[in-house]
Amino acid sequence: MLATSLKLVTKYNYLSEKFEKAYNWLSNHDPVNMEDGRYDITDGVFAIVQRYQSIKFEDAKFESHKDYIDIQYIAKGYESFGQAYVEDCTLTESYPNDDLYFYKMPNVYTQVTLRPGDLVVVPPEEAHQPRVLYKNSEEVVKVVIKVSVK
Repeated sequence: MLATSLKLVTKYNYLSEKFEKAYNWLSNHDPVNMEDGRYDITDGVFAIVQRYQSIKFEDAKFESHKDYIDIQYIAKGYESFGQAYVEDCTLTESYPNDDLYFYKMPNVYTQVTLRPGDLVVVPPEEAHQPRVLYKNSEEVVKVVIKVSVK
């Protein structure tokens, strides 16, 4: 998992033109003032703007995707974000048509705090636990950019 700010991530070009277009889209849009929903960026790359209340750690599931790398960007609010390797997780639910896989709470995981302007990049080999409250439940505005691995 790559966890950094939008300002730093463009410095390291992770990994290709698809990512550059995703970062440029984030730099040139204000998700806080956008409607929730899907926004196409380029072939194989799209953004999903979403708003939600952060939830308790024990209520948040670990998930992964096989077809997309996630770039999860916090536009408003604070969120704790978990990461674990899929190989260390036990699958509990599988929705291949939606590219969504859920896991039991792993024994080993990492938790980072994301604030406005921060993002994480999560490849298919990693499970992640989004939406976890930082100190108190609050409204979070997040953009999840999906970058196709194909």
